[in-house]
Parts: sequence; C-alpha cells; structure tokens
Amino acid sequence: MKGLLNEFKAFIMRGNVMDMAVGVIVGGAFTAIVTSLNEDLLTPLLGVFGGTDFSSLTVTLGSGENAPVLMYGNFITALINFLITAFVIFLIVKSLNKAAALMKKNEEDAAPKTKMCPYCRSQIALEAVRCPHCTSELEKTA
Repeated sequence: MKGLLNEFKAFIMRGNVMDMAVGVIVGGAFTAIVTSLNEDLLTPLLGVFGGTDFSSLTVTLGSGENAPVLMYGNFITALINFLITAFVIFLIVKSLNKAAALMKKNEEDAAPKTKMCPYCRSQIALEAVRCPHCTSELEKTA
C-alpha cells in the first residue's frame, strides 16, 4: 500500500499534472470572464440590433403546465460563449507560438556560424572538416 501511495505522490508531483491542474483552474476563471463578457456586454448589444435577448427565447412543446420547454436561447448564449472562448484561446496560442518562434530564431541567429582553425587561426565555416586556407584536416564537431 505504501508503494502505491508513493507512486501516486510521484505522479501528482510531476510537472505535467501540476500544469494541467493550473490550466483547469485558470480555464475556469477565464470561462467566468467570457461568460460575463457575453451576458453583460454582447447579449445586450445583440439584443439592441436584433430586438431580443437570447436567453429568453423558448419554445413550448405541447400544452399544459408540464409541457416540455426548449430553451434554445440559452443554447445560443452557450454557443456564443464557446465561440468567444475558442477564439480568445486561439489568439493566445497563436501569440505564444509566434513568440516561441521569434525566440528560437533569435537563438539561432545568436549561434556562432564560424570557428577558428587551430592551425592557421583563420575564420572558417563551422561545418568545415578541412581549412580552406592552410588545408589542414580538422576534427569533426558534433
């Protein structure tokens, strides 16, 4: 039993699980922001142009007190929430990927492209296996 608990503890403390937990918590908070953006700002603005508030749109199937009600307005609101959330996450991921590519490019630009020949001290290409100036054979570098 102790081995199982230690293995579980090691699993929980791994970076991937902790990152995922943080992502879920931040995602929940972000969802609240997007929901507020939709319900408090976008839905009223769309209501001005469309003349209706989506959350109140319903269709009653049948008659009587117990007739089922389709609340398709809530579905439209949820769909708008999803699209806004997906679009914002897309923009965030796109920005992060662009920043990562820019950082990688900067690292590649900073990497040396030449080396010094140990025999004649001339600058030569990093991949060179023979010096073009003194024709000495060079050790291969990995």
